[in-house]
Amino acid sequence: MDPALELQDDPQELMPRRRPTQERSKRKFDALLQASRELLVEVGFESFTCEEVAARAEVPIGTLYQFFANKYVIVCELNRQDLVAVSQELADFHGEIPSLDWLRHMNQFVDHLANLWLTDPSRREVWLAMQSTPSTRATGAIHEKEFAEVVSQMLRPLTPRTPRARRTMMAEVLVHVVYSMLNFSVQDDQSNAEAVSELKRLMVAYLLVAEKESRTASQG
Repeated sequence: MDPALELQDDPQELMPRRRPTQERSKRKFDALLQASRELLVEVGFESFTCEEVAARAEVPIGTLYQFFANKYVIVCELNRQDLVAVSQELADFHGEIPSLDWLRHMNQFVDHLANLWLTDPSRREVWLAMQSTPSTRATGAIHEKEFAEVVSQMLRPLTPRTPRARRTMMAEVLVHVVYSMLNFSVQDDQSNAEAVSELKRLMVAYLLVAEKESRTASQG
C-alpha cells in the first residue's frame, strides 16, 4: 500500500518517525512542513498529497517518508507545533494572573490569537484537517489536553480553592471553546471582530464565575 494512504489506528503513533538532529536534516524537515502549510491553504486537505509536498519543498519523496509516514502525520505535527508555540507565548501571560489587570491581559492575548488565525489561514486548515479522521481527532485531543494543562496552571492563582480535577476540566473547556470560536471567526461572511468580541464575553463571564466560586469556597 502507498504509505501516503496508510492511516495508523493508534493516535500515539501519529507523530514523525524521527525528528532531525543535524542542521541539514532540520532544514529539510522545516521545508516540508512549510510546503505542507502552503498546500493546505491552496488545495485543502482532501487534495493534499505527500508527493506534492516533497516536490514543493524540493526534497526527495523518500526523504519525506523518512520523517512522515503519511499526510495525517504531517498535519498532526503542524497542529502540535501551533499549540506548542501558543503555550510558549502563554508563559509571558502567566505572570499577569491574578493581578487586578488580568482581564485586560487576557483580552490582549485573545486578540493575539485571533490575529494569528486571521493573518495565517494555514492555522484553520490544519485545525480542519485534524477533524478528518478518528485518529487525527484523537491525536488532536491529546494535543489539546497538553495545552490545557498549561492553561490549568495559569488558572491556579485565579482559582486557588478550586479542586485540581475541576480546574483541569475548566481549562479543557476553555481550550476547546477558544479554538472552535477561532475557526468560527474566520469563516466566510463572518465578522471577525464581532466573533472575537463574543469569545471574550464568554471567557470573561466563565472566568469571573470561577473566580467568585473559588473565593466563596475559601470563605466557607
